[in-house]
Parts: sequence; structure tokens; C-alpha cells
Amino acid sequence: MISKDKVIALAEERMIELDNGLFIVDLSVSSTNVIHLEIDKKDGGVSVKDCVSVSRNIEHNLDREAEDFELHVSSAGLDKPLRVLAQYQKNIGRTVDVKLQNGEKLEGELKAVDEQTITVETSRKEKVEGKKKKELVVEAYVLPFADIKETKIVISFK
Repeated sequence: MISKDKVIALAEERMIELDNGLFIVDLSVSSTNVIHLEIDKKDGGVSVKDCVSVSRNIEHNLDREAEDFELHVSSAGLDKPLRVLAQYQKNIGRTVDVKLQNGEKLEGELKAVDEQTITVETSRKEKVEGKKKKELVVEAYVLPFADIKETKIVISFK
């Protein structure tokens, strides 16, 4: 079986050469040597050219004579949950949908990220006693990664 460490080393080698902010989001190597590598970019999106370049470096440095393999390199999709710290950092300022381990859901703007927590700011209009108009109530929630089941970007076409 092909080792994950070898694939990571080859992928990172090319990413360092490209020097355009690429990073690994997920890697799986099955027992039948089917390799799935997901990558993302700190600024902007991953291009087909980025995927091809990383794929070629891996493919050309693994020996098909020793072990046959199937390789898939793709970008981390917008519809998939955020999985690594760099993805959270990249998406500061965007609206996210957070599902917590206890079943609660929270939607708001991702304001800050550190090694242990994220900060999500929510806003809603609420009726205030003695006033005719509803007032905007803004709350910030600091959520430990341990309490988060899933975080997705809210896709908006506004």
C-alpha cells in the first residue's frame, strides 16, 4: 500500500514550488491504492492547472511497476464542510452555518479564528419594549472546535 506520508511529501513539494498558497485539506489512500487528495488555496480558488501540477508531481514520483494506483486530485468544494484551520482562516468575513455537537445550529459571520476556537457574530431584529421599530441585536459566540460538529459556508448569489 502507498503511504500517506509519501503522497503528502510529494504534494507539498509541488505546492512549495508553486508558492501560491495551496494547502492540503484531506487525503485518503484506500487498501487498493485509490488516492483522493483535496487541496485549497489561501486566497481565491484552486485552478485546474493547480490540480494538474500537484497530480503530475505525485504520479511521476510513484512507481507504477512497484504498486499500481489510481489518483484523484481536486479542490475542496464549496458545498463541503470546513475541515482544517487554514480553511477557517481563509473564510473570515463570510457567512457560515455551524452545527454544534449538541444539535444546535448557528448562522452568522465568521469573525475570528485561532487554534482552539472560532468567533461567529449573529444579528437579528427584535422588538424592544417601548419602541415601535424592531432593533438590531448583534451577538458574538466564541465556539471551541471540540463543540463544533460541522461548519459550512453559506452560498449566496446576492
